[in-house]
Amino acid sequence: MFKSSKKSYQGTDTLIGQGTEIEGMIKCTTNLRVEGKVSGDIECTQDITIGETSVCNSNIAAKEIVIAGKVYGDLTIKEKLTIMPSGQLHGNFTSQSLIIHEGGVFNGQSSMTRQQATTHKKDTENKEKSPK
Repeated sequence: MFKSSKKSYQGTDTLIGQGTEIEGMIKCTTNLRVEGKVSGDIECTQDITIGETSVCNSNIAAKEIVIAGKVYGDLTIKEKLTIMPSGQLHGNFTSQSLIIHEGGVFNGQSSMTRQQATTHKKDTENKEKSPK
């Protein structure tokens, strides 16, 4: 009668609205937008936007992060960090790419990493295995 199916959460956003205060760890598999205040670590497999009215005292892990508010903590980002003109990051971060718009604030240490292309890695392995 009813079919059970696993639904993909891509495209679904989670919003922590202005005037909301959260203490504790947040884990999510959707895009997350924070407009309120968060005290506690955030783990997200998708993108996070920290809105202009937001203050986060958090260590954050995500695919991409856009900061327009204030973040106090360390970030681990798989792809790109963007700090908007109103954004402030007071902490360290690791990412592949960084954009800081004029007026944006970054106080901390950065570490830029790059993922190696899997094609290049496979080509190298194949060359090592091929007979001479």
